[in-house]
Amino acid sequence: MASHPQPSPVVRAAAGADTAAIAAVLGRAFDDDPFWAWLLPDERSRVRRLSGLFGLTLRKIHLPHGATETAGRGAEIEAAALWDPPGHWRVSAGKQAAQTLPLLRVLGTRMPAALRALGEIERHHPPEPHWYLAVLGTDPAAQGNGLGGALLRSRLDRCDAEGVAAYLESSKERNVPYYERFGFRVTRELPLPGKACPPVWLMWRDPAPGP
Repeated sequence: MASHPQPSPVVRAAAGADTAAIAAVLGRAFDDDPFWAWLLPDERSRVRRLSGLFGLTLRKIHLPHGATETAGRGAEIEAAALWDPPGHWRVSAGKQAAQTLPLLRVLGTRMPAALRALGEIERHHPPEPHWYLAVLGTDPAAQGNGLGGALLRSRLDRCDAEGVAAYLESSKERNVPYYERFGFRVTRELPLPGKACPPVWLMWRDPAPGP
């Protein structure tokens, strides 16, 4: 029997109505991530808590910037990329204060560990202008279908056209070669505070030269 070709990924800008679907996809996508598995060791509640965390950051941080995109092979959201424009990656003190109680409900007793680790990551965030890929994730059931690559090309093509760099932190070592195929390079393997906390890989991408 002949196999049917997979439909090409459809990339589109995310809207507020997509928040729950994106958060659910990212919660499942990061269930096996070493950093989040360390921070949220209870396997039974991890996906639910991660979905709550991503839902919060989508509403309060990423969606207002208008740069979050989703991908799928049809109408269903199967992957998402949360980008922040140059100069807008830092969360203001006011927003941080407003998120304290919601974050505490999601992270519980792990909140101090999360703040220490995320604060160390932020401390090493490069000051040069860049697009920041805060999160990229694909639903495990849809991985291997080119959705992540479609999302990366969507923004990186514009970075190249505008001559703007891009930056990300990978918390999964096996993803480093994947990002390198899109022009990112590791600038540092960053150890994080906390007993047995896994490191993250800081990755920078210069815009591709024009023709």
